[in-house]
Amino acid sequence: MNTRPATALIAEDEPLLAQALQAELARAWPALRVLATVGDGASAVAQSLKLLPEVLFFDIRMPGLGGLEAAAELADDWPQDTPFPALVFVTAYDQYAVQAFEAQAVDYLLKPVQAGRLQKTVSKVQQALITRAPPAINSGVIPDASLDTTLHQLRQLLDATRAPGPDSGPLKVLQISVGTSIRMVPVGEVLYFEAADKYVRVLTADHEYLIRTPLKDLLPQLDAHTFWQIHRGTVVQAGAIDAVSRDETGKLTLSLRGRPEKLAVSRLYSPLFRAL
Repeated sequence: MNTRPATALIAEDEPLLAQALQAELARAWPALRVLATVGDGASAVAQSLKLLPEVLFFDIRMPGLGGLEAAAELADDWPQDTPFPALVFVTAYDQYAVQAFEAQAVDYLLKPVQAGRLQKTVSKVQQALITRAPPAINSGVIPDASLDTTLHQLRQLLDATRAPGPDSGPLKVLQISVGTSIRMVPVGEVLYFEAADKYVRVLTADHEYLIRTPLKDLLPQLDAHTFWQIHRGTVVQAGAIDAVSRDETGKLTLSLRGRPEKLAVSRLYSPLFRAL
């Protein structure tokens, strides 16, 4: 029987809260080894991939990538021969966020972390680690059905946080600065949007533009039935998709009518193309 202590990583941008969480964890779960504490989403992804912890405590709001986005990116790059970590999100009290987490059966902790609530989370995570599937003999891959569940939960939570307000409608026209003029570009002409540093690239069949609106702010303004997110930084016009292919490792790429490039589809959004 494996008695090796479980391992964890904490991602929290407020150092005092990170210290408080680690101190409470030491009391609630003395055997847990916290491998690292980081303060932003990009570091959370990088350190998680390096250290491969079994439990993640991710703050929802962090500089750059938030906790949900960091978890989604991590899921896309997580090694296939290792079970995906148990996820616990940490958030300031927000009734909408709490309802979203409960609807998806995702565990969460409210700031400041309370000892009683943390103990329930610890028990839930410990049980999840015990019941994880063992490696498949001779396959080299651990069958991780929990990853599919996690990906579904993350997609639903990301969609919920990006939902437009009840009085807003889909964006029809983009006003894009080009030199000293403003171009009016119908959204229907856009084949895909791609995040690029502080900008978003807007690609039509014949032109490329740059806008300063972050992709996460643009997404709620787009018709979700017309524009599909296929990667953290890529949104495509569904009607322009020409073909989707899968390589020998199972990764998907797609091509668009009117554009020469191939676009990667992340693991998070691969269920959009179940026919494959």
